[in-house]
Formats: sequence, C-alpha cells, structure tokens
Amino acid sequence: MPITLEDFEAVRPHLLSVAHRMLGSTHDAQDAVQTAWLRAGAARPSPPIESPSAWLTTVTARVCLDELRARRRRNEAPLLAHAVPAAGLAADEAVLRAEDVSRALMVLMQQLTPPQRVAYVLHDLFSVPFDRIAHVLGGTVPSAKKHASRARQRLDGPQDASLQAGRPDQQVAEAFMAAARTGDTRRMLQLLAPDCVRDAEAALLPPGARTTVVGALDIATETAHHRDRIQAACRIVVNGEPMYLIAPGGHPLATIGISTAEGKVTRILLRSARADDHFARTAPSPAPAYRRRDPWRRKDTVRATHPRPPRAE
Repeated sequence: MPITLEDFEAVRPHLLSVAHRMLGSTHDAQDAVQTAWLRAGAARPSPPIESPSAWLTTVTARVCLDELRARRRRNEAPLLAHAVPAAGLAADEAVLRAEDVSRALMVLMQQLTPPQRVAYVLHDLFSVPFDRIAHVLGGTVPSAKKHASRARQRLDGPQDASLQAGRPDQQVAEAFMAAARTGDTRRMLQLLAPDCVRDAEAALLPPGARTTVVGALDIATETAHHRDRIQAACRIVVNGEPMYLIAPGGHPLATIGISTAEGKVTRILLRSARADDHFARTAPSPAPAYRRRDPWRRKDTVRATHPRPPRAE
C-alpha cells in the first residue's frame, strides 16, 4: 500500500527529530523531510509497506546522508554560528530546549563522517537495527556496525582525569558559569578575584566595546548583561583544554576559558570558535539521554494530533 498523507503526518515529528540530529539544522531537517514526502508520493514499493514510520525513516535518512556528503564536498562542515542566519539559530535553539537535546553532543557530531553520523543517530539515538542502517548506507551490516563504533569512539570523553569535572578549579569555574547563566551578580562577585581580567576578541563584542575589562564589578555587570548567550554554553574540551563553548542551536560561536587561583576566577578569555577547533567530551559518553521507541518493531498506529500539510518548497 502507498504512503498516505495521514501516514506521513503521523510520523512527521519523528522524522524531523531524526533529520535534525543528523543535519544539526532545523531548516535543513524540514527540507529533508519534505523531500522524503515527495519521494514517498512517487514511490511504488513492492512488497507493500508494513511500517510507514520505518519506511519513511529510511528515506529521510538517505536524504540526510546525501546532504551531509554534499556539505563535505562543499567544505561546509562544521556549521559555525556565524554561518547560520539569525532565524536559523533561533529555530535550532528552540529545538534543543524543547526536546532537551544535548548541546555538546550536537557540536561533537559535526566532527563525524556522514556514514558515522547516520549510523550513530539511527542506532544509538533511535534504536534502528543495523540491517536497516546498512540498507540506508548501501553497505553491509558489519560495515554499519563499524561506522557506529567509530562514531562512539570519536564522541567518547578523554581518559585524562585532569580534563574531567570535579577538580577544585573546575568547581569554581562551574559555579561562576552557573551564576552567569542566571545573571546572579552577587554570586559572581563572590567568585571573581578583585583584579580579575576579561579579554575578548573584538569580533565577539558590540562596536566600541573594550576588548579588555579589569575588575570584578565591571566583569560581573557585563556578564549578567550577556546571560542569554551564556545560557547557550556547554562544558567541553576544546583542543585538549577544558572550556565552555557558546553554541546557540548547537553551532559553535565562541569559547570561554576560565583561569582560577585560590578559589577565585582570575581571568576570563573569550575567542571565536574556528573551523579547525577539535571538540571532545569532558567525560566518557553516557547512555543516550533521548533514545526513542523503536519504530521498526511494530506497525505505527499513532496519528498526529494537529495534522499539517507538507511544507511548501
């Protein structure tokens, strides 16, 4: 039986979630799902489709794989924040917060090859069996398993305990960032050394702003003013050093390096994220936080609560 509009609308949210994890862009995910729908309308599958969700997920994954490969040919990876329109950043940030997606994971997955990212997302995040993943990648089951395994290895955290959370200096940095996210000036003043220095690249600041600020009060006041940006920060290892990465919508924008001494923050360094930056976890990767129900083991019977027609080209 062909895929109906009702079938498509029932699984559209699932398809968008899959595509967003693979592409890291809400706009591109919408385009991929729209393309999958157009292909579904033109398809005459034989034998008949038993699970619309499984079939549409396969088609969507292939579209995403093609897009990831095209990006690599165009040398567009990773998607840094400055290359994403403001509306796109806002949409991607809304998805991260609404679906409780790991910001650090979205950043790290940009470093995977297209087959690694597809295999990891499908298997580890959405419980798709490897025989289906092999079908998507156009390879064998052992090859699909190898892609997923290599993805996990690249996403895993460092073995060096000095990079992991728990050290006193990192506890101070984390306490400062927690206060910065809420704009708690009083708490920041408790954590900043009186002669603390904030250095930043001019490109990250409003026109005319000072690239260097000295003094706890001025730094705390400025930091509170920019708390919206800091709310988009995650702790991560950047080029071998533990830092914080401002990544709105999962797109690297700037790194925050925090130096401490005797329980106080003594220096804050902000610099733009760069395409050649290497990111890693600060701890070994946990089990995925948003693994979805397996759509491949059952026939889908759920229907969309508020069905919408496919997005126009």
